[in-house]
Amino acid sequence: MINRAVLVGRLTRDPDLRYTGSGVAVGTFTVAVNRQFTNQQGEREADFINCVIWRKAAENFANFTHKGSLVGVDGRIQTRSYENQQGNRVYVTEIVVDSFSLLESRSQSERYQQQHGNDTQGSASSQNGSGTSNDNLFGGPAKNNPAKEQGNNDDVDPFADNGKQIDISDDDLPF
Repeated sequence: MINRAVLVGRLTRDPDLRYTGSGVAVGTFTVAVNRQFTNQQGEREADFINCVIWRKAAENFANFTHKGSLVGVDGRIQTRSYENQQGNRVYVTEIVVDSFSLLESRSQSERYQQQHGNDTQGSASSQNGSGTSNDNLFGGPAKNNPAKEQGNNDDVDPFADNGKQIDISDDDLPF
């Protein structure tokens, strides 16, 4: 059987680090992941995926990330259920993180945080009532995307022929 989940997105809030009764660290956080397509209004929607991370990795994750951080996580999908205080059965689906990667420098992350402020949903900041996001997690507000203004839903190609020559040194090549 295979149960793997790999996500790239931004944290919607600071990770919540706690300790079990036996002293084991456990962190919980939510990752906002953009969908690959836009809705009928030309806006990108995002999925908000709950994650849990354990032990030393949880402590490291909490120390090095914050709301708005761009992260990659690798783990497995887990479902569980419990009975809440009202006696109702609650079902939870989450990613149990095995490893993570920080995908931008601290300065890039802080710059992103300043540009997008302290909104309630972190990276997918402009939530409307239907749960859709007005922000592209990797490029800022979708409404500022020139391709969308021209009625094209494709992302703008930064290497498109704009009449300028690109100078690349042999030292910059990976081979």
